[in-house]
Amino acid sequence: MDKRVRRFDLELLNTLAAVADAGSLSAAAARLYRSQSAVSEQIRKLEESCGLALFVRGKKGASLTPAGARLLEHARRLLDLNDRAYRDMQGLSLAGDLRLAITDYFRPADIAAVLKRLGDQYPSLRLHVSIRKSALIERDAGSGTGDFDLGLSMRVMDPELRWQNANAVGFSSVVFRREPLVWIAAPSFARPTGQSLPLVALPDTCSLQRYMLARLDQAGVDYFIAHSASGVAGLQSALSAGLGVSCLNASAAPPDVVPVNAACRLPKMPDVEFSLVVQKSADGTLADEVARLLAALS
Repeated sequence: MDKRVRRFDLELLNTLAAVADAGSLSAAAARLYRSQSAVSEQIRKLEESCGLALFVRGKKGASLTPAGARLLEHARRLLDLNDRAYRDMQGLSLAGDLRLAITDYFRPADIAAVLKRLGDQYPSLRLHVSIRKSALIERDAGSGTGDFDLGLSMRVMDPELRWQNANAVGFSSVVFRREPLVWIAAPSFARPTGQSLPLVALPDTCSLQRYMLARLDQAGVDYFIAHSASGVAGLQSALSAGLGVSCLNASAAPPDVVPVNAACRLPKMPDVEFSLVVQKSADGTLADEVARLLAALS
């Protein structure tokens, strides 16, 4: 029997990480620019190499087995080490201060872990992170008055809203993630018959909340604000507690809520896109490399 240690294929480990992060083979395929069958084949090869099942497939996607979770920890370290080695050979070493402005709709449950990985890969890089509204990120970047180097903003992909950003100048942006807006509530929530729809919302200074209310008005849905939260974290808590219905991008939805579109006859919502906004006055090499890394980690 051959006792030699086999070497893992980094491409297969990258696919493992993509499926784990995306939650399904189809979503991972879109991120990796591969077909779903190709991603499935790569996972099959990796499972065959390990001799263990790494994912449990179901109607809601793919979840890691205990063996898959263990391998994922190794995979992330190996992939990070590979990236460091490549950057070293290319003479890329990030150091200094970088100011990030981030919308709190972007992966609120794990943005801290993403930023920690960024810091781990670049120990000489000092990050200064602030949470801001997307409209302010793009406005300040476009006017050149922003006190940040790199912004992460979200836009609702409704053609009627495009005019708001049509004249934006002074910065460049790269779209790196797209996901749906979904109406959600706690599984126990039931709309009272013949009564107004209780909404969980953010203040009207939030453009997504204004858009949500406008769509409800257009659809003739009778509603009232049952709970007003100050931020996305408070909105998530109120939804999980069953205080009402709201609309969030998919990656910001708490894990213990369910879609309610059909049950409450709510209007269909468009997708949102996340973009990395780089001010022209920023250090181009530094900002571009961090933008690339943030996109890869997403």
